[in-house]
Amino acid sequence: MKSRVLGRTGLKVSEIALGCEGFVDKSQEDVNSFVKRAEELGINFIDLYSPNPDLRSHLGEAIKGHREKWIIEGHISTVWKDNQYLRTRKIDEVKAGFEDMLERLQTDYIDVGMIHYIDAKKDFEKVFNGEIMEYALQLKKEGKIKYIGMSSHNPLVALKAVESGLIDVLLFSINPCYDMLPASEDVDDLWKDENYENPLTNIDPDRQALYETCERKGVAITVMKAFGGGDLLDEKLSPFGVALTTHQCIHYCLTRPGVVSVMAGAHSIKEMELSVSYCEATQKEKDYAPVLSNVPKHSFIGNCVYCGHCAPCPKGIDIANVHKFLDLCIAQGEIPETVREHYKALQHHASECIECSSCMRNCPFQVDVISKMKKAVEIFGY
Repeated sequence: MKSRVLGRTGLKVSEIALGCEGFVDKSQEDVNSFVKRAEELGINFIDLYSPNPDLRSHLGEAIKGHREKWIIEGHISTVWKDNQYLRTRKIDEVKAGFEDMLERLQTDYIDVGMIHYIDAKKDFEKVFNGEIMEYALQLKKEGKIKYIGMSSHNPLVALKAVESGLIDVLLFSINPCYDMLPASEDVDDLWKDENYENPLTNIDPDRQALYETCERKGVAITVMKAFGGGDLLDEKLSPFGVALTTHQCIHYCLTRPGVVSVMAGAHSIKEMELSVSYCEATQKEKDYAPVLSNVPKHSFIGNCVYCGHCAPCPKGIDIANVHKFLDLCIAQGEIPETVREHYKALQHHASECIECSSCMRNCPFQVDVISKMKKAVEIFGY
């Protein structure tokens, strides 16, 4: 299992992490087995959005005695009513729900206090300028949460949160299908079949801008819905009309700017093990480019998706990363210091390009790599 640094928090988390699906409707013994196996596989990161009291209590027992080994992304503003999960903006319910989480998990802190599910601009303004953000900041001051995060499906609202400077982590829905759709305040738009009936071209610019801004500002992205609720793994259900594999979905997410970890939904230990097997998969098994370059009606042509098909470069240039750093600078309109240092740290740079065009012949998306190399030299100076 590889680890990545969770942005500016400095925490080291596993690339493959867990959503809480595997703990739903499970016995204490089952949850104990799930957690034990996750730890054996190298997972140390859990997203806990569900306020289900049994789930919280079972997880608390399972991590008892080794709480410090786990980094928990626990959600603020979720409550349990009438045997179901609900999102709330009532501050008394928010406070009670958070205290219940601490008590049932048998811990005195949550690593990332994730303000739950903000997709609408009005909701964002209410939360970030009101009692809930004040409460989150107070929890952070008291040490009950170490860092503040937010979950969202809307790139425009998520970008507002990132630019506010108040969050360190963003839980966001990412997969190739969702990335092609424009921003919406209605999460259902992400999986409505009619939204994929007309041709779509390339990654939505608002989503690309969000990922690049997170990378630049050190706001870590953790990924939800990497498999589209399982639809992307099934040819009959996939909005693209073609199926991707678990490994391809995970790799797509982990190659987006700003992304640190994928919260892989797993309803069983077997499903969890399948996701973790990504770590030992070959590049061919991870490669999502053949699928995306042949999606019916939809096209990523001309757009670098950082898939790595441009390799190997005869001069050893890491072309995908050069493109990523270049795109970050173009989006910002300047060269951020962190991006400059990351580019400098590359073993080979764009100025070493000999214009042999082997990368362009390899690229399934017909990217004009040579022009991008020249632009990188223009911006970085070498």
